Amino acid sequence: MHFEQFYLGCLAHASYLVASEGEAVVVDPQRDVEIYLKAAEENRVAIRHIFETHLHADFVSGHRELAARTGARIYIGAQAEATFPHIAVQDGFHLQVGKMRITALETPGHTPESICLVIADEVADEEKSPAPWAVLTGDTLFLGDVGRPDLSRRFNAAQLAGMLYDSLHGKLLALSDDVLVYPAHGAGSLCGRNMRAERVSTIGTERLTNYALQIKSREEFVKQLTSNLPTRPEYFLQDAEINRTGAAALSDLPVLPAIEPAELKTVLEEGGIALDVRSGEQFAVGHVPSSVNIALSGQFASWAGALLGLAARPVLIAESQEAVSEARMRLARIGLEDARGYLNGGIEAWSQAGLPLAELPQISVEVLSEALSDRLQGNGMQVLDVRREPEWEAGHIAGACWWPLDNFRVAPPEIDRNIPIAVHCKGGYRSMIACSLLERAGFQNVINVVGGFDAWQQAKLLVVREKPVEA
Repeated sequence: MHFEQFYLGCLAHASYLVASEGEAVVVDPQRDVEIYLKAAEENRVAIRHIFETHLHADFVSGHRELAARTGARIYIGAQAEATFPHIAVQDGFHLQVGKMRITALETPGHTPESICLVIADEVADEEKSPAPWAVLTGDTLFLGDVGRPDLSRRFNAAQLAGMLYDSLHGKLLALSDDVLVYPAHGAGSLCGRNMRAERVSTIGTERLTNYALQIKSREEFVKQLTSNLPTRPEYFLQDAEINRTGAAALSDLPVLPAIEPAELKTVLEEGGIALDVRSGEQFAVGHVPSSVNIALSGQFASWAGALLGLAARPVLIAESQEAVSEARMRLARIGLEDARGYLNGGIEAWSQAGLPLAELPQISVEVLSEALSDRLQGNGMQVLDVRREPEWEAGHIAGACWWPLDNFRVAPPEIDRNIPIAVHCKGGYRSMIACSLLERAGFQNVINVVGGFDAWQQAKLLVVREKPVEA
């Protein structure tokens, strides 16, 4: 048997190819499907089956294109009400692939249609079920966490959390401790809130270490799973609907046009968006005024979808044609397909056209600490922490205001525009996004904190723990 995990770091997404006797199964494919076709060719197997563990909300799946290019059948939970050609999977469904048997478990909770796939190999006795060696858990069970229960239009979070408890304790925890656990997401995904960074675990390890599996009472489980959920990006429900019908092939997207500097200037004057995908350091040195910086180096597409929305028609600003292509691919992975174009010649062309560049001041944590000491003597300096709530609660800068980047579809409401604002996150990626959004909203005294809270702690500066003071 051949087993391969594909991990897409920018979306914290794991997909799988499993094969036996020349026949392959792909599970939860990303939108650009060439990687599976290449892997199948290299391993001399044919992709005949495609499973979706649920209607993914954080990315657009490539199941429809992969099926069209291979002739494979698509399998998805019966509760998905999918409109593309598929086989509706119910509890106990079996699929024999060579010497491998895949058994589906209906595990509603993260979504109503969620399924997990139990994999067993080498059927030695036709009358006995082979012992499972792995389970692909989709977004039902993560490493250190479980799926969030608020991604359905049909059920409320409490109802789904109750279903999730039943699925975990009635089905997944009935598996042997040595069964390997392969989820669809890892640390950084917004489909959960406390995932570990590893890519594989076991049922036994999760039974002992996963906080959600330590909660014995169904009532308490529902209470904890529905409390302090991370903000749900608006595009999540849109992506689920795209996946219900199946997305068009990436090759169907139109060619991205080149936009000249004068045209971009007009676009911005009319309220359009310029999306600068260069590094934060490059953006700070010089950028198109009012442009938004979301660097390709991080979870670029997730933040673009959450903060700009799928209806945005940004003009991309990049340092190379390769970066433009990469940005467009990543945006398409989450369903943001209608980019207006890209700045022809990049930031150099803008400058050469005689158009002004804006700069973003940056400050070290040591200088920030001194400025905050001066504040006690009457000098002004605000600190804005844009990390998520668990990060804030673990420790933060005394006197800081808290407004997580997830909320930045609306600018922080109570920041004084006349006093300098030092913005920080964990390491600097999110704070640069926040700074660019504040500048776009008209804030004039925005400063990025280099190295973020990690640098603050490394410098052994004062850290406090108290309830957040929201901006």
